[in-house]
Amino acid sequence: MQTLLSKHWHHLPMDEIQGILETDIERGLDRFEVQHRQARFGPNALTPSKGKSPLLRFLLQFNNPLIYVLLVASIVTALVKGLVDAGIIVGVVLINAIVGYVQESRAENAIAALAQSMVAEATVRRSGQKLRLPAPQLVPGDIVLLQSGDKVPADLRLVQTRDLQIAEATLTGESIPVEKSATDTLPEEISLGDRRNMAYATTLVTYGQGTGIVVAIGDGTEIGRISRLISEAAELETPLTRKIGEFSRLLLYALLGVAGLAFIIGLLRGQPLADALTTSIALAVASIPEGLPAAVTVTLAIGVSRMARRRAIIRKLPAVEALGSTTVIGSDKTGTLTQNQMTVQRIFTGGERFVVEGSGYNPTGRMLRDGAVLSPENLPPALFATLEAGALANDSRLLHTEMRWEIQGDPTEGALLVAARKASMDENDLLRRFPRLDAIPFESAHQYMATLHSTGDGTPRRVLVKGSVEALLERSAQALSADGQLLPLDKAAIHAQVDGMAADGLRVLAFAEKSLPAGTQKLAHSDIANGLTFLGLQGMMDPPRAEATAAVRASQEAGIKVKMITGDHPLTAAAIARAVGIAEARVVFTGQQLATLSDDELIEAVEHAGVFARVTPEQKLRLVEALQARGHIVAMTGDGVNDAPALKQANIGVAMGITGTDVSKEAADMVLTDDNFATIEAAVEEGRGVFENLTKIITWTLPTNLGEGLVILAALLIGEVLPILPVQILWINMATVAVLGLVLALEPREPGIMQRPPRDPDAPILTGALIRRIVLVGTLILIGAFGLFEWELQRGATLEVARTVAVNLVVFVELFYLFNSRSLTHSPFKIGLFSNRWLWLGVGGMVLLQMAFTYLPFMHTIFSSAPMGWAEWWRIILFGVMSFGVVELEKWLTARRSG
Repeated sequence: MQTLLSKHWHHLPMDEIQGILETDIERGLDRFEVQHRQARFGPNALTPSKGKSPLLRFLLQFNNPLIYVLLVASIVTALVKGLVDAGIIVGVVLINAIVGYVQESRAENAIAALAQSMVAEATVRRSGQKLRLPAPQLVPGDIVLLQSGDKVPADLRLVQTRDLQIAEATLTGESIPVEKSATDTLPEEISLGDRRNMAYATTLVTYGQGTGIVVAIGDGTEIGRISRLISEAAELETPLTRKIGEFSRLLLYALLGVAGLAFIIGLLRGQPLADALTTSIALAVASIPEGLPAAVTVTLAIGVSRMARRRAIIRKLPAVEALGSTTVIGSDKTGTLTQNQMTVQRIFTGGERFVVEGSGYNPTGRMLRDGAVLSPENLPPALFATLEAGALANDSRLLHTEMRWEIQGDPTEGALLVAARKASMDENDLLRRFPRLDAIPFESAHQYMATLHSTGDGTPRRVLVKGSVEALLERSAQALSADGQLLPLDKAAIHAQVDGMAADGLRVLAFAEKSLPAGTQKLAHSDIANGLTFLGLQGMMDPPRAEATAAVRASQEAGIKVKMITGDHPLTAAAIARAVGIAEARVVFTGQQLATLSDDELIEAVEHAGVFARVTPEQKLRLVEALQARGHIVAMTGDGVNDAPALKQANIGVAMGITGTDVSKEAADMVLTDDNFATIEAAVEEGRGVFENLTKIITWTLPTNLGEGLVILAALLIGEVLPILPVQILWINMATVAVLGLVLALEPREPGIMQRPPRDPDAPILTGALIRRIVLVGTLILIGAFGLFEWELQRGATLEVARTVAVNLVVFVELFYLFNSRSLTHSPFKIGLFSNRWLWLGVGGMVLLQMAFTYLPFMHTIFSSAPMGWAEWWRIILFGVMSFGVVELEKWLTARRSG
């Protein structure tokens, strides 16, 4: 099997292929040959992914330092308070594990979806008879018959074709169906999209008929190769998951070290073993930010909700933050940067050039000559004839649904209909005036389509021809002038116009006409072998989205490089890249060029090129890996089966929701519901906002743990009773994060967030300035909590009241610090005190909770708290206001030093 599958079937002559596969094309295989090959090669199906078992996948969710920290928290909580409180934290651990398990399971469905895409039926010739069989029963050497509407059931070397066209967009990225020819002789090294004598599994026959010999099945097909690439692509950590993992490991080691040190110090000071253990446990509990994992998850979930409103569906939570770290966007062309609607943009006829405005299938737009608008009622005769020919030599239809204009048929023909409608020519009215009598369908061997029309009783018949420039020029004897007169044919001028259009990425079609005697009912190739009158050229392309241009510009202003990675033609790709403003659009690499580069050469080249065209699935994967090797965080877009390996390898895989295959969606981290590049830019903006809010939450949360730890450590060092009990620490940590911290997740984006360069992926979450601020606030908490605790004891308050004062002091410093944390660099007054309405709800809720903690009897029983008077409240609030002012002063000094 491997020997068969290693052959370059597109390059081999047909007699050699028949010899290798031992197949008679006219009769096909007999029953015994089929049975032998089924036993040898197996079914025509993809091998299921072996993957991890469900139990192993679930257990691996616990293999995370952050989970270790939470488990330590549950153990120490069980020792201090009992199993109920410990069970709460264990519940958090289990929920995190379940969410991770579900996400990973969904990602693994990519290969399952790919296998389902192989299920089809096939028409085959066996023992001289035509049979309809399930595709899995095919074997190498089978003769398969194709017709319009069929899904290709295996990789085929075509042996006969008649006007065969196959849509290969999901496999190669080619935006229009590919014309196939069994007689083409191709070089051995040629890109997948240019193998015109091959048909590949899961692609769709859109026109014509063909016969092919099965040369590869199952895992040996091109789509099978993509399946292997998906399974081999690594799942990369996002910057957030990597940094939180590093932070968790550091916290775990610090926690164990400090708790152990506290236990030893307690014993050296002569404390009883139980007291020393209680103190070290309290210090451990104080050091663990129990609410932080929940806060991170909720913040990411809020980001998911915000992105969904901007038409980006997130499948994996960490992708929200990773989008904000993106340094390179590798974008597909068709449908993402473009509209996926072919549009006529230029016309050359009668020696004059015309510009057609408008884009897509909406038939609105003006026609201009030298900048002057032409009236549809007064078009030059040559322009009228060229548009008329495009509308009549046409098998497609332009339809208007309730929502939009659509093309029924070939996109290229649809563009011609739309151009004619812009000149007030309705193809249905034209067909009533000039009924079609006969037609010669397009054939790759002739490169044209021709239609025969009646012009009235007793009048000459009219032939209209549409096709390649070369095919029509060699059959034309004259041309039409702008005013409708006949002129000598100037082939050089026509070729110059064709070259200019092609250089701008336009696909060019030529048009001609001829008269035949009245009464002619049939049209033959000999009728149009010569004597045509050349009418003109129409140049069309899939135009760029208007919003994509603005989004590319915004991305590049934000320091994000945009690169086009497509299976389409290099000239077309480069033209679109220039049109949307990709900075390095002039540097273009083709798949054949990439194949000659070593990994080191590719890593160097990928940084400076803006367009990669005619690339294979492996090359897309190599490009992503090369960018990552340069330290980039890569967001990769795609819609086809061929994009799935690169989507999975990328830091952020972005699939198309409208045109995307199930395989690409399952492999992706994010799905765009509108297939629009502008949505990626919006998602990056939201991602940056999410990371900024996460940084605010972490910067706000950690001073509490630091302050609590310092209070416990200070009590240990001076031999004082604990100012805050472990159970009270748990209350502070969980309540403040749940009620106050989460309002930071709802902070709106600060202005200018897309004018900043991307974050360095290797930079820590917390900068030196933020660490200094955390230490500052932690120290303020130590001074306030320990100071007021001692103050109350000196004034004769009970231990319970003094501890209640200390707890409320910690909470209210955090409450005032919440306002500081709304912006890491600016004053909260600058961004507006009421720009986040949830902030005031959180503050009100926290005040009510602290009232309950202080005055409700059942809370006294649970947390050993006690009522306190208004004087204590005023001292707490005064210290909170003072701490707010100190942090704002520190912000101002930091900004002044950095400025």
